[in-house]
Amino acid sequence: MDGAEKGHPEDLWWDCCGTSSSQVEEHVTVSDSPPLGADVEVDDALKPVEDILCNKLALYSSSDESEDMGSSQSKPAEVLDVVDAPWSVATAPSTSTETADQRLSPQLSPSTGQDNSSRKRKLNMETEAESSDRVVRRRGPGDESLEDSSTDEGESEGALERKRLKKLYPPWKMNVFPTPQPPKLKSWIDTFKNWNSGERLMALDSLIDSCEPVQVRHMMEIIEPQFQRDFISLLPKELALHVLSFLEPADLLRAAQTCRYWRLLSEDNLLWREKCKASGIDSPWAAFLRQHSIEMNWRKKPIRPPKVLKGHDDHVITCLQFSDSRILSGSDDNTLRVWSATTGKCLRVLVGHIGGVWSSQMHGSTVISGSTDRTLKVWNAETGQCLHTLYGHTSTVRCMHLHGKKVVSGSRDATLRVWNIETGVCLHVLVGHLAAVRCVQYDGKLVVSGAYDYMVKVWNPEREECLHTLQGHTNRVYSLQFDGKHVVSGSLDTSIRVWDVRNGTLKHTLIGHQSLTSGMELRNRILVSGNADSTVKVWDIVSGRCLQTLSGPNKHQSAVTCLQFNSKFVITSSDDGTVKLWDVKTGEFIRNLIALDSGGSGGVVWRIRATETTLVCAVGSRNGTEETKLLVLDFDAHPEDEGAPTSSQSSTSLFDEPDPIAS
Repeated sequence: MDGAEKGHPEDLWWDCCGTSSSQVEEHVTVSDSPPLGADVEVDDALKPVEDILCNKLALYSSSDESEDMGSSQSKPAEVLDVVDAPWSVATAPSTSTETADQRLSPQLSPSTGQDNSSRKRKLNMETEAESSDRVVRRRGPGDESLEDSSTDEGESEGALERKRLKKLYPPWKMNVFPTPQPPKLKSWIDTFKNWNSGERLMALDSLIDSCEPVQVRHMMEIIEPQFQRDFISLLPKELALHVLSFLEPADLLRAAQTCRYWRLLSEDNLLWREKCKASGIDSPWAAFLRQHSIEMNWRKKPIRPPKVLKGHDDHVITCLQFSDSRILSGSDDNTLRVWSATTGKCLRVLVGHIGGVWSSQMHGSTVISGSTDRTLKVWNAETGQCLHTLYGHTSTVRCMHLHGKKVVSGSRDATLRVWNIETGVCLHVLVGHLAAVRCVQYDGKLVVSGAYDYMVKVWNPEREECLHTLQGHTNRVYSLQFDGKHVVSGSLDTSIRVWDVRNGTLKHTLIGHQSLTSGMELRNRILVSGNADSTVKVWDIVSGRCLQTLSGPNKHQSAVTCLQFNSKFVITSSDDGTVKLWDVKTGEFIRNLIALDSGGSGGVVWRIRATETTLVCAVGSRNGTEETKLLVLDFDAHPEDEGAPTSSQSSTSLFDEPDPIAS
């Protein structure tokens, strides 16, 4: 166990989010329950009312408060005199000699029609004249007392009552009248209840527009507490943990800073077991934190300078494989090169073909290559030795697929051959296509092939029998995917077709691309297709629906050359010299991983291959503007990266090694 795993798991969690536990301690609320407003769980019907009230108060605050509210109630921080009592008279006193006690007695006469603002200003002027011998001080709404310089032991009973009332009622409630129930209130409420939701909202709009600021504040004080319920703490612990399991680690960090109880929930082992389970991780939660750190490296963090692997001179890199820590590149310079993804060094140069290499497969230390010299060769990548040369095809070996100890090759001679790579013996020859075989897939039982004769064929290789000929395409078939149940074929006729391999029937025709489908990948029921029309589409092959189109202002400006995808990302390369990262669920562009300076003027990214932590790009040009090379980008979580947790390489990878079809 390394050093990071020896520490408390909570520290790893804070490190993953880029914050130390000591830093968080400074910000965590010391209360045992969250502050009001920490989370919201109320009837949605109250939300429009709150929005209206907030807008109303904002409007009042931007206007001249002295005109709208009167000096005695527009300044909550200022208490002037006894006229601020909660049952101030509705009309201004007739003379300035009227006593304060007389004005305190409730006068519930109806409005005289006099302008409310004028009455308030007049009342304030008389109050200031009457209380000129008093000392007025400013205080905030939270003050509990009002002390006058004239207060002494002989203070009258009325003065004490006035001070008591000022404690009970904050300044912004001073104009609330303790009146009897208004006439016809019940019938008004009954009418409101009989309206539908839209009519009620319209009525509330009109009512709020008719209210003064003090009444709006009163409504806000009643409504706001309804939005201040900590539903997480009210739930049983198991349900609370289930709710939090949907949050990303960065959101859990913020939740943990709310209060002690939320922090305990955010660090609960059950919560992290669920998150690991959802991510397909069986190892302890430190593995989840490591994987999250890797994902953030792909999404957001600065991209480390790539390793540059130069070779093949100015030739085209025609095929690319990536297995374990080895990279295999094949070229039309007649050679293959084996590279170390860790050091970037060329480990071996596989020399022996007398024509360009156009297809390859690699598993462990075994490499198989196909060439324009009409042969296949089996190599030992450790020693560079050619173990077997497989003769039989009469034209270029254009595609192949390795499964176990057998490899199936497709050729421009319109045939397919099944070989044993340990003995170098040709086991079966599959004859039936009328033109060059362009793509092939093999699952150990069935062989599926696509050709320039517009046909897709399903074979039983042991009996050398064609089980189904899938007809429907109206142009050459360039790409295939096969998952044991479905065959998916892409053609120059712009369509993608989904077939049932058991009976050879057509299930769906996927329409949407405008040109040749140059590459596809199928995982479970999700298909991602790249096209020469510069777009990438995500499909559900069971329903036949297009889930996402990866386009928009950041789309590729030229043909898509290659793609990789998993449950989170799609990585695409293009003739425009870029490699782009997309969100597979939303279809949103995330960022450019590679952008060649020569992009748009000849620079091309021909091939890409990715694992959980590494991206390999085969780069070059068709006009000499870009040097032929491999770029290796590292997205692993290293100890020096903001305290990222360290552990052994996770068996779960973001990008499972695909079954490549050389194009």
